[in-house]
Amino acid sequence: MFDGPEPIYVQIATWIRAQVLAGELGEEEQVMSTTQFATTFRINPATAAKAFSGLVDEGVLYKRRGVGMFVAPGARQALLADHRKHYFEDVLAPVLQQADILGITTDEIVAYVLGAEGERTSDPHTKEES
Repeated sequence: MFDGPEPIYVQIATWIRAQVLAGELGEEEQVMSTTQFATTFRINPATAAKAFSGLVDEGVLYKRRGVGMFVAPGARQALLADHRKHYFEDVLAPVLQQADILGITTDEIVAYVLGAEGERTSDPHTKEES
């Protein structure tokens, strides 16, 4: 499962963040222990502990002494805010800059987005075949 180019602890942290963002792990929900993680994914417990430690530092998880790790209150909202910020800065800003270079107006962009949204929300089974 954790076979990407990044260190395994980074991949674990990314995976847990994604679960929180998707609502698969809710606030105050307990996450697997480092031992369970190590056993389930056949990794070193210290690797899992390093991922959990980073997530605690970020405020995504918190530790209840003697009980385990839990999703912190507000973690999902904080992650959403952070991802939205990075989306606007890293994805949308360069697109808008390129659109400006190409002479694409804001009205054209809005019309395109609204049209594309209509395509995403419509039922593909009801579209007529061309």
